[in-house]
Amino acid sequence: MCTLIVAWRVFDGTPIVAAANRDEALGRPSRSPAVLDRDPLVVAPQDEEAGGTWIGYNEHGLFVGVTNRPAEIDGERSRGLLVRDALSHESSADALGFVHDELAERQYAGFNLLLADADEATVLEWDGVLETTPLDPGYHVVVNEGTNCDAPKSERILNAVHPDLSEDVSVARWRERTKTVLRDHDIGACVHGDDYGTRSSSIVTIADGGVGTYEFADGPPCETAYRSVEGHL
Repeated sequence: MCTLIVAWRVFDGTPIVAAANRDEALGRPSRSPAVLDRDPLVVAPQDEEAGGTWIGYNEHGLFVGVTNRPAEIDGERSRGLLVRDALSHESSADALGFVHDELAERQYAGFNLLLADADEATVLEWDGVLETTPLDPGYHVVVNEGTNCDAPKSERILNAVHPDLSEDVSVARWRERTKTVLRDHDIGACVHGDDYGTRSSSIVTIADGGVGTYEFADGPPCETAYRSVEGHL
């Protein structure tokens, strides 16, 4: 996944609204979001090749999402399995401790990993050296190069999703704003290539108490409608 946007502790009663496009090889098989694990309950899509996921949330209100990060290191284990394992924890803090321990034991290819619940949000940037950055309440963008970075794509997306100070933006309106951004080719969020491109798009909303909803476009969002995932938590 190459674009991840989150509004963390911006909206009253809704601590997390996350939006993401997954850019991947067109032939790599995957399953649409559903209940992936049951202890705790996790809603996430699944990469059928390695068994992990790139985005999801659990019954405790923990959200986890990942993007690739350029790095000259090979991984002995799928980054998607790291996301799936992180989602087995009750809180962002617990998941953070797990990832730190895991990186001390096993090697992973480069990634940017976002962990968020109602209390804490953290991005871990790994390229052989781990950098951990706690997030303040606000709007944040994670792309391959990093979080809220000076990469042109990151700046374009952050400007597009950040409302003007004069705007009265609700959760519903901001979700629609992010869908427009995720469909945009000029911004660089929606990607089309011969063998690689935007495979799907996700909008995850987590309200107080950990109650979550998931909207999913099973294809490029510029040409695929978002649909509510049945059986969400």
